[in-house]
Amino acid sequence: MEFKNYFPIWNKLNSEQQERIMEVLQFHRVEAGTHIHDSGAECLGLVVMKSGQLRTYMLSEDGREVSISRLFEYDVSLLSASCVMPDLQLNVMIEAEKDSEFWSIPACLFKNLMDESAVVSGFANSLMSSNFSELMWLMEQIMWRSFDKRLAAFLVEEVAVEGSAELKITHEKIANHMGTAREVVTRMLRYFQNEGLVKLTRGSVEVLNEPKLRALAE
Repeated sequence: MEFKNYFPIWNKLNSEQQERIMEVLQFHRVEAGTHIHDSGAECLGLVVMKSGQLRTYMLSEDGREVSISRLFEYDVSLLSASCVMPDLQLNVMIEAEKDSEFWSIPACLFKNLMDESAVVSGFANSLMSSNFSELMWLMEQIMWRSFDKRLAAFLVEEVAVEGSAELKITHEKIANHMGTAREVVTRMLRYFQNEGLVKLTRGSVEVLNEPKLRALAE
């Protein structure tokens, strides 16, 4: 399908605005593991997902990662275009977790459209509100929720995302998602294994009792 099928407000734009977007629209095809954007890079712009899976995350001064959100088919994100919202400075990184395809609208054009169109401005504000809510939720999880519940919720989410109980993911990768040390993840996974919730093998975690994990997460 074409870009217009993935961009929620396409039909609310006039023909001149649509033409300006198509003139500068960029299509990206990246392999899993590709680093797409970091805080020191030039604004990538508005990202519109066609297929695959991207991860947005933040990086602490000591190099520790914590995931903010994931982008799937039809998702739209402004986190890679913080220059569009100068009052909201976020040091956001983006990587491809799977082979992915997406479009980007250059930040300069999107900023111009925001300034002249109430539809685009409202859409951008809605996106940033959603992104801010995700950040607040993440902070609440880290500050107030015990790690066993967070890890259980993460594993349940992974099963849903991958469509399989056998997760090809390392302890290091889980730690990066959750903003903690690999050793902390390993200890808790071993506890889960002792409780019969998961089975650990090299490079993978198999969920054996999703209902109990879900109950723990809730």
